[in-house]
Amino acid sequence: MKIARKLRNRILTAALFAVVLASAPVRAHAVSKEIIQLQTQVQQLLDMVQRLQSTLDMRFGVLQNLAQQTADQTKLMGATVNDMQQKLNIQNEALSGKVDAVSGQVQSLNDSVDELKTRIAKLDKAIQDMQTQLQNIQTPPQPAATPGGAPAGPDALPGASPAAAGPMSAAPPVNQAPPLQQTYQSGLRDYNAGRYTLAAGEFQDVLHYYPLDDLAGAAQFYLGEIAYQQKQYSEAVNAYSLVLEGFSGNAKAPTAQLHKGLALLKLDKRDAGIHELRLLIQRYPRTPEASSARSKLNGMGVRINAR
Repeated sequence: MKIARKLRNRILTAALFAVVLASAPVRAHAVSKEIIQLQTQVQQLLDMVQRLQSTLDMRFGVLQNLAQQTADQTKLMGATVNDMQQKLNIQNEALSGKVDAVSGQVQSLNDSVDELKTRIAKLDKAIQDMQTQLQNIQTPPQPAATPGGAPAGPDALPGASPAAAGPMSAAPPVNQAPPLQQTYQSGLRDYNAGRYTLAAGEFQDVLHYYPLDDLAGAAQFYLGEIAYQQKQYSEAVNAYSLVLEGFSGNAKAPTAQLHKGLALLKLDKRDAGIHELRLLIQRYPRTPEASSARSKLNGMGVRINAR
């Protein structure tokens, strides 16, 4: 376009200069062949300028049309892209809602499974206790023998005096179960005072004599805490696992899972520890323990949700 304009300006300048020369006053007898040729060339130049102007106008119109079409297509493409972006945003929001709903359902399912495991364990323990009681009932006690070897019972000799029969053999002593609340509270006091050996024995008594009580889950948790405080992290992991497997509905379960993850990290089992912390956030998302797990993962530079 610039070259065409320069050429057109030069031609116009030359034509105007020729016109000026042709129109200059001359003598009537000075008209010569050269002037006539110059006028002819000027006319040709003017015709060429007109044709060039027409060509330039036509091409400029084509360029304007193409530019307008390009602008319209760009505007249409922008509207299409915006529409697609809105649709993608709507789909992402819907998908996010579905993921949250599925996560909630999975959490509820996990809680239900854990509760079912706890109930099954308690039922199995109750059945074992009943079987033990039945065996004790079906097995009669052995009659005591006299010092002379004669049985002291219905088979004793007639007329024998009770003194002659000798004293009955004493039955084996039966360990009486200690009081639940007192034993648990005593273990808690010893734990808080740092008397871990005494506390461990008292918590084990709670587990032994009252395995189906809710305090048994708390006692199992504190056994893990004692091992953790003593830096016996492998034993702590095992104790916390027993809480999560046998007492998942216990109030100490979220803390047990948090401390299990921390104990695994202490053992340099990074992947297992991260898995436990993520599982805690998934199972108990609104607990203080879940907040602590999020802070721990963020401090480690680890994504809270696995890819």
